[in-house]
Amino acid sequence: MEIFLIRALQLMLAISILVLLHEGGHFFFAKLFGIRVEKFYLFFDPWFHLFQFKPKNSDTTYGVGWLPLGGYCKISGMIDESFDTEQMKQPVQPWEFRSKPAWQRLLVMIGGVLVNFLLALIIYAGILFVWGDTYIPAKDMTYGMKFNTEAKALGFRDGDILIGTDKGEFKDFSADMLRDISEAHRVDLVRGGKQMSLNLPGDLNLLDMLKTVPPFVRPLTPAVLDSVLPGTPAAAAGMQKGDKIIAFNGKPVDSYNTFLDEMGTLGDVLAVASTPADSMAARNVTIITQRKGVNDTANVVLTADLKLGIMTKSYVALYKPVTREYGFFESIPAGVKYGCHVLSTYVDDMKYVFTSEGAKSLGGFGAIGSLFPPTWDWYLFWKMTAFLSIILAFMNILPIPALDGGHVLFLLYEMITRRKPGETFMIRAEYIGFGILILLMVVANLNDILRWLHIM
Repeated sequence: MEIFLIRALQLMLAISILVLLHEGGHFFFAKLFGIRVEKFYLFFDPWFHLFQFKPKNSDTTYGVGWLPLGGYCKISGMIDESFDTEQMKQPVQPWEFRSKPAWQRLLVMIGGVLVNFLLALIIYAGILFVWGDTYIPAKDMTYGMKFNTEAKALGFRDGDILIGTDKGEFKDFSADMLRDISEAHRVDLVRGGKQMSLNLPGDLNLLDMLKTVPPFVRPLTPAVLDSVLPGTPAAAAGMQKGDKIIAFNGKPVDSYNTFLDEMGTLGDVLAVASTPADSMAARNVTIITQRKGVNDTANVVLTADLKLGIMTKSYVALYKPVTREYGFFESIPAGVKYGCHVLSTYVDDMKYVFTSEGAKSLGGFGAIGSLFPPTWDWYLFWKMTAFLSIILAFMNILPIPALDGGHVLFLLYEMITRRKPGETFMIRAEYIGFGILILLMVVANLNDILRWLHIM
């Protein structure tokens, strides 16, 4: 429960910052051009609100709604998600959105997206200035990588140290490495102390590489115990720190990755066990460990949730990271470069959304919340907030009615043709766009529920 609350608080804080500044972008340009803003709200307020106030001599009511799905800035004389059609029937007033030139209305509409994108760049620059860039160089990962069957069919072997591709040298083990491999025609690596290259097709499916179990590639970690938890099956079997697992249920174990794969297979067996005897049979395992060159065989009964009670070093603990520090003026262009890279890769990955697997990968508030760390970490919080800011900017500029991009599309049409779309058309388009957004939200959050129930 504590982890859930910490993640929920981080998500709420991030959304509040992003929504306030996004709507603040619209608000700024509206006020700049003398357009009346009737309401400025954090979160939505159908039927009632939590708090609101209207400053003296102000046309704007500020408030906080109860539905934390976003926020809004209600601008006079504009067809938006409020569907205020009565206002549109009145004579045009000089302070209204619809009375202003198209270029001013365009700036009002892109104001939120512009602020979100600039915010992401500022946050990334701030992160580099305060914390620098800490990572483990891929070429220094001397234990190499562990590959699945599909990767081995392309020529990879367990223990290969990945260096780079025809697109450039790998920085670290990350999604960028997988993306480069998926698009590369050549990958450079070190095998057995010798550098060599493999030819690749150049069109591997990145989503498949990420979603297959086991995944296409992961850092190889030795099956050497770093600690044994007291009162566990491993402790009862006499296992100690420094022991190396070399076999599990008669199958050789060459790494901790292989051990986890075998445990995963055991989990599948336990899931279909129909009787207590079947469950107990699945939990009875044989493990061979090696200590100072001497092998020891132990028959172990795993816990009901298949826990052995051991811990090994993660790949992060196996290597010494490097940190590149940035001065104030260095961090600004570096932050801009990093933010633009994040945006470009996110846009490039959008093509997978239109596949069946991509649709299943859509996530709602649960999936987004799970991306935040289980403990409060300002570095990870701001990094995630910047990423969400870029997503918010990109999603809002999509040419879907009810989003900023839909309004931008109609404004560009007006500027090119010198003809305004009819109000009836705009209202219908808003309804259609709003319906699409509700449908996407339902699908994304339904996916979260299905994943939570282990159905998907």
